[in-house]
Amino acid sequence: MIKSSRTRLGFAHLAAITASLIMFTPVYLVIVNSLKTRAEASTLSASLPAVPQFGNFATVIEKGNLVEGFLNSLIYSSISTIFATLLAAMAAFVLSRHRSRFNRFLYFFLIMGIALPVNFFTLTWVLQALELINTRGGMIFLYTAMNIPFSIFLIYGFVETIPTELDEAATMDGCGTFRVFFLIVLPLLTPVLVTAGILNFLGVWSDFLYPLYYLNDSGKWPMTLSIYNFFGRFSSEWNLVSANILLNITPVVIIYLLGQRFILGGMTSGAVKG
Repeated sequence: MIKSSRTRLGFAHLAAITASLIMFTPVYLVIVNSLKTRAEASTLSASLPAVPQFGNFATVIEKGNLVEGFLNSLIYSSISTIFATLLAAMAAFVLSRHRSRFNRFLYFFLIMGIALPVNFFTLTWVLQALELINTRGGMIFLYTAMNIPFSIFLIYGFVETIPTELDEAATMDGCGTFRVFFLIVLPLLTPVLVTAGILNFLGVWSDFLYPLYYLNDSGKWPMTLSIYNFFGRFSSEWNLVSANILLNITPVVIIYLLGQRFILGGMTSGAVKG
């Protein structure tokens, strides 16, 4: 029995190592080719560069407008994440604490946004009616709305694990609904708020379709569109394209590594306690 258990564990480790190597291979190719000359990177081989060409990154930053793209991505990701997470937390608190058929229907109606496809024609009409097409405010509004359904779904289960006695005690002390939420409940939601925030941030940072459809001004493009435009201009220079891709994914990888324990903790806490 013990031998069989060890065998299964060994196969599980082997499968995890194999999957990790498969997933890391494209990243490795991007890293090594970003440090090669144009001729060396033309075949996209896995060999190491003869002499590392760190100047590729400076060239990409200068010709690819990455500083502007980085700032735009940071604006869209950070502001929409703050709005979506806070609004979702407030909605989840109300829907969880005030049980009724209407609130139950409203909860399921909101989380339907996770699975339903986006109607780009209708969305375009809405943004045009609000005069938000080709604006940074429009992109923030769009990303906020898109991230709310999943955030509500994630936070709702966590709110239910917080005892209602805390709300009642705060109410008896004279706290209104807003004070109960912001002073009592919100601090207790920190793990799941960080989880939702990181996932929302990563999703917005990596998005390509919405800026492509709704931003015509290149000065408002995020890094994903900057890379797309750069690839169109330098499609034959794989060393520069690889350097561009590496610069775009680096912030995402850093944020994910820093927040990995919060993501796992926030997504499992509600499930374990519930």
